[in-house]
Amino acid sequence: MPRRPIARLSDDARVWVFASDRAVREPDSERLLAAVDEFLEHWHAHGSPLTSAREWREERFLIIAADGEGASGCSVDGLFRALKTLGDRIGANLVTSGLVFYRDGSGVVQSATRPEFSAGAAGGTIGPDTPVFDTSLTRLGDLRERFERPASGSWHATLLSAPR
Repeated sequence: MPRRPIARLSDDARVWVFASDRAVREPDSERLLAAVDEFLEHWHAHGSPLTSAREWREERFLIIAADGEGASGCSVDGLFRALKTLGDRIGANLVTSGLVFYRDGSGVVQSATRPEFSAGAAGGTIGPDTPVFDTSLTRLGDLRERFERPASGSWHATLLSAPR
């Protein structure tokens, strides 16, 4: 089924946020998005096409959304496999786990492990007002409302006072 602009999907659409461990710039981002578009054009669940969308943000975040409850099991596994392969081709890990994403003092998106993020908080380079990104969101409406917000208003707040 043809892709839709993400703005045209409902707030109830299921969402996956894939965050790259490094910034992905052109021409790699163009190759990545072309391959993702090709995948989404043919993305099916139980033989039925999925109404889907994608968005690329901050040279780091690939957001994929699917309307309805159709995406499950094998179709989602196929998406993860495709993104692992694409990431290998461009030298970026898109299927990251355990990384925290935040905006540094100059406005650039950075990634850190949880201990590194806590160490930054202890050292004063990261604080309650540091913008953070919640890559764990699973509903498009939630992503629209609170994908980026101050660390103090997110689960990241627990890392601000965590022991190093």
